Amino acid sequence: KLHMSTNAAFPPYEMVKDDGTFEGIDVEVAGAIAEKLGLELVVDDMGFDAALLAAQNGQSDIVMAGVSVTPDRQEVMDFSDSYATGIQVVIVKEGSDVTMDNLGEKMIGCQKATTGYLYASDTPENGGYGEDHVIAYETGALAVEALKNGQVDCVIIDNEPAKAYVAANEGLTILETPWVEEDYAIGMKKGNTALLEAVNAAMTELKADGTFQAIVDRYITAD
Repeated sequence: KLHMSTNAAFPPYEMVKDDGTFEGIDVEVAGAIAEKLGLELVVDDMGFDAALLAAQNGQSDIVMAGVSVTPDRQEVMDFSDSYATGIQVVIVKEGSDVTMDNLGEKMIGCQKATTGYLYASDTPENGGYGEDHVIAYETGALAVEALKNGQVDCVIIDNEPAKAYVAANEGLTILETPWVEEDYAIGMKKGNTALLEAVNAAMTELKADGTFQAIVDRYITAD
């Protein structure tokens, strides 16, 4: 079996279907990788930071949850080659006065343990807005609810989930300029070279034969 830890509240990368099973780009890509390796995929759904820790500690084989590669994360786990670019954006209410320039004066909602939260809550000297300007929520959906209820002025989250949340909630919009761009990759326990090489080889094949793009196209339509 290939155990994948994830936080299945991140459309279109991973989400829970009505019947309780999982779907999304990461889920299907992990399934295709497992098939290449002659393994059966098992999806373990948990909090985002727990999903990272599970891979780091070897409780899961891989973590796929729209995980951005950062120097801090590279210190504690190994990453596959990048398979997508994550663009983080800012969701606001329509007619809001929030801009990229005045974010530091606003209350910002983020999902706990994500790079959006880590960057935004960092000190102004490091390019953040300070912890007192950022509220962390267990899921992106809860952060969006907080925005709708007026508990925060905006939400920083990845672009594809942002588009899904805006489509599902009237009166919300996304600021035009991206907030930050990053690489998504598959995380695993540090030093597990055999798994890393196997995953990279499988991913290379999936990209070469068109399987990877076909999965992405099912979930993300070109604008």
